[in-house]
Amino acid sequence: MRTLPAVTDRKEFDALVVRTDYEDDRAWQDVTAALMAPWGDGVYEACVHFVDDPAWADAAVDEILPAVSADENLAVVFLADRTTMRTESHPLLAITTLTREECADDEEYEQLTEFGTEFRTTPAGVHDVHANLSIGNVGFEEYAAWAHDDAEGIYRSA
Repeated sequence: MRTLPAVTDRKEFDALVVRTDYEDDRAWQDVTAALMAPWGDGVYEACVHFVDDPAWADAAVDEILPAVSADENLAVVFLADRTTMRTESHPLLAITTLTREECADDEEYEQLTEFGTEFRTTPAGVHDVHANLSIGNVGFEEYAAWAHDDAEGIYRSA
């Protein structure tokens, strides 16, 4: 397993988006444009920290999580992977940073990951997910459940 570069200079309230697919620069431009659009009915400015470094190309989740684990304020990381780039709605992969060690016991961890440790979200959903997880308003498991209930398995921000 390779060691990825450290993620530095992410502001506390910036969503972390890591590009892992480098085959289509135009798709990446579309993804970044969608992520930078105002959100919450246009009320809020988008705050995103992009990792756009080919060193992260084709990085797997088990490589990415250790690389971002030093950031104690990070509850979720979003990947712009092959699926993101090749799907019209550009759904990013949301991955929880929660580990078993952070939970009181196996039962709590299983409850918090009932619908898995990852799900897809539209670019508009990134901000909703990140903001609510940052302030503890909604849990990762709730977003994962909503994505699970969607016909395409994608969380779509209201």
